Amino acid sequence: MYRKAKQELLLWKEREGRKPLIIRGARQVGKTWLVRDLAEHFSCFIEVNFDKNPEKADLFSARDIDRTLDLIEIDSGVSLVSGNTLLFLDEIQSAPAVLPVLRYFYEERPDIHVIAAGSLLEFLLAEHDFSMPVGRIEYLYLGPMDFEEFVAALGQPKLLDYLTTYRLPEVIPLSIHEKLLELLKLYWIVGGMPAAVAAWIRQKKLADVTREHASILQTYEADFAKYRRKIYPQRLRGVFAKIPALIGRKLKYVNLDPDEKAKNLADTLELLEMARVICLVRHSAGNGLPLGAEVKEKVFKPLFLDVGLVSTALGLSLAQVEQIEELLLVHNGAVAEQFIGQHLLYQNSWYEKPQLYYWNREQKSSNAEVDYLISVGPAVVPVEVKAGKSGSLKSLQVFVTEKKSPLALRFDANPPSASQQQTAIAGMERADYPFVSLPLYLVCQAKRIAQTLLTEV
Repeated sequence: MYRKAKQELLLWKEREGRKPLIIRGARQVGKTWLVRDLAEHFSCFIEVNFDKNPEKADLFSARDIDRTLDLIEIDSGVSLVSGNTLLFLDEIQSAPAVLPVLRYFYEERPDIHVIAAGSLLEFLLAEHDFSMPVGRIEYLYLGPMDFEEFVAALGQPKLLDYLTTYRLPEVIPLSIHEKLLELLKLYWIVGGMPAAVAAWIRQKKLADVTREHASILQTYEADFAKYRRKIYPQRLRGVFAKIPALIGRKLKYVNLDPDEKAKNLADTLELLEMARVICLVRHSAGNGLPLGAEVKEKVFKPLFLDVGLVSTALGLSLAQVEQIEELLLVHNGAVAEQFIGQHLLYQNSWYEKPQLYYWNREQKSSNAEVDYLISVGPAVVPVEVKAGKSGSLKSLQVFVTEKKSPLALRFDANPPSASQQQTAIAGMERADYPFVSLPLYLVCQAKRIAQTLLTEV
């Protein structure tokens, strides 16, 4: 399957001063597959899975990196090739003592390409007392397949090229627009988990997709038992099951469990976020960059890992989605917000920790909420998700007026457009601003399109 991260790995392979790389992400987002795909560009590939073979951690105990490499050659029966060997350390969270050793590859044997991957690294770092090789390793954060990768997996390279090269004010032909909306509906049900996408491609049967989703969700729940020392697995499972129905809403602990203490629920959410199966979209004042500098830590909305998993958890089917002319009606628009959110989450540089923010103002008779805030160059851009073909822009205008935003962005089911708008909020000074409306399926190109418009302004 086509993954955009592959290009980043190829650049890493050739970069001077390259450091050992750790790929971080939730279980089953495709970390192992991605590295094995990269291995085709090396003459020598050695994979060590510490989950299946924990005893192999002893190979790295010498602290003499040349001796370690000798032991790896003996154990694998493979001779390493300087400058053309990829050493893959999978499930590294099962061998915590190996992490500090990565520094010696960087300092003493940079000719050996080293990639590690793990799904629960945050737990590892929290529970073990050792010094991480800061400045001697780098990260790549991997999420589910995005919509464009899904289009590529379906064998639509020309459609993918059309999306990635689209520019305003080009008119998208209605037939292509409708085709992309149909693929969007399919993506909402199948999602971006590689196993589910592969299941759809093999047989085109949604029952197979649902089975894969159920397996993935059950795998996550089975992992919860591993956290028993930190928290009750049954509480973790209960909160995990509630999240899909709460997407797009400010999270109140009472909605998770009215009988549980807030501190326990907060700890549970932290664990789920550390495992990267959820993201807490935190409130930011939005006055400038970085957005995380003005965060209200206790005010947030939940986002799930993948829209396909959300659809399965909510019991949605493709037939139900296709019967709804306006996608806004799908779970009150929460599925659209999930779709946009999970894509915006991974649109910064691959080495940046994925984070997402939103804005709201709670005043008597004057509430306002903007679904997401993103950075485009030096600008803070408010983002609204209107899953249907209509919707009010009042909250967006409130934010633009208060924060003097240079651009506002909306996602909906309409063809793309750009226009100059003027705010019209009672009691507030009018303000002119560029307004961009993009169809939901162009989310992967949103920052590029917005950056082009800001440059032209």
